[in-house]
Amino acid sequence: MASILPPPPASSLLFRGPDPSNSPSLPHYRWSSHSEKRQPHQPTLATEATQPKPKVTIRTRLSQICKEGRPEIAVRIFDAIPTPPTLLWNTIIIGLICNAMPHEALRLYARMNFSKSPSRPDFYTFSSTLKACAQTRQLKLGKSIHCQILRSQLNPSRILGNSILSMYSSCVSADNVRLDVVRLLFDRMRKRNVITWNTVIAWYVKRGRPREALAQFKIMMEMGIQPSVVSFVNVVPAVAEIRDGKLAKVLYGLLLKFGSTFSDDPFAVSSAIFMYCEILNVESARKVFDLCNQRNIEVWNTMIDGYVQNDRPGEAIELFLEVANSELLVPDEVTCLAGLMAISQIQMLKFGHQVHAYVIKIFKELPIILFNGLIVMYSRCNSVETAFLVFEKMVEKDIVSWNTMASASVQNGFDIEGLMLVYEMQKQGFRIDSITATTLLSAASNLRNLSIGKQTHAYLFRHGIKFEGMDSYLIDMYAKSGLIETAENLFLMNDADDRDQVTWNAMIASYAQNGKINEALMVFKQMIVQNQLPNSVTVASILPTCSATGGISFGKQLHGYAIHHLLDDSVFVSTALVDMYSKCGDISDAETLFHRMSQRNSVSFTTMILGYGHHGLGEKALSVFYAMPNADIKPDAITFVAVLTACSYSGLVEEGLRIFKSMEKEHMIQPAFEHCSCVVDMLGRAGRVVEAYEFAKEMQVEGNMVWIWGSLLGACRIHGEYEMGKLVAEQLFKTEDGKGVTGYRVLLSNMHAEEGRRESVDRVRQEMREKGLSKEIGCSWIEVGGLMHTFVSRDQNHPMSESIYATLERLATVMSLDDYRPSVGFHKNGVL
Repeated sequence: MASILPPPPASSLLFRGPDPSNSPSLPHYRWSSHSEKRQPHQPTLATEATQPKPKVTIRTRLSQICKEGRPEIAVRIFDAIPTPPTLLWNTIIIGLICNAMPHEALRLYARMNFSKSPSRPDFYTFSSTLKACAQTRQLKLGKSIHCQILRSQLNPSRILGNSILSMYSSCVSADNVRLDVVRLLFDRMRKRNVITWNTVIAWYVKRGRPREALAQFKIMMEMGIQPSVVSFVNVVPAVAEIRDGKLAKVLYGLLLKFGSTFSDDPFAVSSAIFMYCEILNVESARKVFDLCNQRNIEVWNTMIDGYVQNDRPGEAIELFLEVANSELLVPDEVTCLAGLMAISQIQMLKFGHQVHAYVIKIFKELPIILFNGLIVMYSRCNSVETAFLVFEKMVEKDIVSWNTMASASVQNGFDIEGLMLVYEMQKQGFRIDSITATTLLSAASNLRNLSIGKQTHAYLFRHGIKFEGMDSYLIDMYAKSGLIETAENLFLMNDADDRDQVTWNAMIASYAQNGKINEALMVFKQMIVQNQLPNSVTVASILPTCSATGGISFGKQLHGYAIHHLLDDSVFVSTALVDMYSKCGDISDAETLFHRMSQRNSVSFTTMILGYGHHGLGEKALSVFYAMPNADIKPDAITFVAVLTACSYSGLVEEGLRIFKSMEKEHMIQPAFEHCSCVVDMLGRAGRVVEAYEFAKEMQVEGNMVWIWGSLLGACRIHGEYEMGKLVAEQLFKTEDGKGVTGYRVLLSNMHAEEGRRESVDRVRQEMREKGLSKEIGCSWIEVGGLMHTFVSRDQNHPMSESIYATLERLATVMSLDDYRPSVGFHKNGVL
């Protein structure tokens, strides 16, 4: 999220800084008419009391009306004057600009040019009108006025030169500049003052060239031109962008050197706080805040927002409460927005309700920006329904409102609702922008909906929309939709030097999630070769590849890297490490790491429960599950899948059934197909195949029934329930979808063989041949001494295969002597 309160824009500070001399476009007039005669001033006691008051001129009266905020009345009076002089034209133009009516000022300037009045624009007219062009970003009109100035052959002045420079600085796009017109004009100016330098410094900051901005600031100082407060405000973003802590200290020290006029100025203080927060030095920012003797609400807002941007919501809320309880400060919409963002970070829903009530109390009508902030706060506090109620109550919605609500819906799992909001947004006349596109691509990824993803991609291409991270969203969408080759092509279209960290991470995660382990590791190695330092997302994305290959040594190397670069504090990295250790067989290290985690979420608990479950430690899995409420974490649907699986693997049937029944009653979670399949598997493993069969037949949820009936068929074989196995097989093959049940047909064949029913075995095998079905070859692997060994069924390619099969023969002999009956058919060349 962008900073809530960045330093005031350089273009406005050039004209509205604390120093009146920094206002090139608003010239100061003598408040008298040109036709007035000056009277000698004789301040004697005898005559002063009887001296008549100065005559109020038309110009003075028009200026006063504009200062009172009634420019329309001043314009009506002006229109009644038959031939107004240039001075009056200038007065009204300046009055309109000062009342935030630049378009009306430009229209009045056009009237002046086309009127039959002998009054012609002077350099005050041009200076004021150029400021209106700067405010309205009308470059073409600004160029036209510049040409008119050149034709008028007016003597060049600093005021007019600064106005021309400022107009180009404000109107020229910093993204596409072939010729540095601002620098060209600056170099040709014979008369420069601090305002001129301020403009060129702000221009280089705008163009994203912070080092050149700093160089110009240094040259200005070396030439003996004393900087103004605006100079510091303009150069601060350059220091923040290059994130140079030493330079930040030098700049703030220089600010202090110029005295309290500078160091206590609210604009300067806000800028210094912003600078330190941007370079992640919040402690120094707080010292600047505490040293300021004239803190206005903008200074408080900057400090609160600095805490929010640096993920320190506790301190942000403390300052917010100080403002709310203060009798001297009046919180504005920025204060309240920063407070709402802090609440959303710590997810304090009850406190969020209180702040919502407070906001309603202090604002007669809530501005749109606060409505948007409330939507964000409620959605991040897992109360998306309340967020939608806030959204519905909005009388007026802008593009940010629609994007915020749609994004909040997708982030909370309401993907279809998010798509419907985007559709309704378009019907209301709003165009899709980059934020909307990220929402659409995220929804397409979550839903695995390739059609929506392709349509969004085509829309972005047609309208030439590009934004930071776009490639990563597209790669993720195509990978999750099953088109990993398209994702790979998008990745390869970008030169390796141009890829940012997010794009590398997206490709690594895409390969890992699609089972392409070697490709994921290859991209990870390429990333390091390109000097792209892996971050917490990279480590969390690559760690699952260790689990898939059993490569615990590589996982330990990643763990060491995470510790060395302080990434292990990330909840995502810590959770991925717990998952890696448990899946690689080292449950004790996974357990130790879990208990050492400084912060945990529902995913962390779920991962540990799954780890214990897969290692048959059901009791420990239950203890972690029951510890979740004490950590103020609610179990979600995936957590229940994990704990039911743990109960199934450990034979804790009664406890598992009790937890299953509590899902809807106590936790308000509707059991899904995955939960029901866990119950069937749990009953089947415990030998209660009849209960499992009845439960499966009465299931009200839809899903892959092949897996459920296949699991139950395996349970029937293990527990010798051959008659029940026949019933289960009938149900299984009714749902048959080709190769999806091939393995289960082999299982049924083995069951018939164990009963001695050779005819049934031949019949099942014949059916498989007629349908062209064959069982996929099994594969296993193990890491020994850092080397990965891979095996398939009946494999003779391993260099030590003779020794391996000899060992298997010995094991089979020992098992037969102990009357051990294997649960799978055994062949001297491998497993059937």
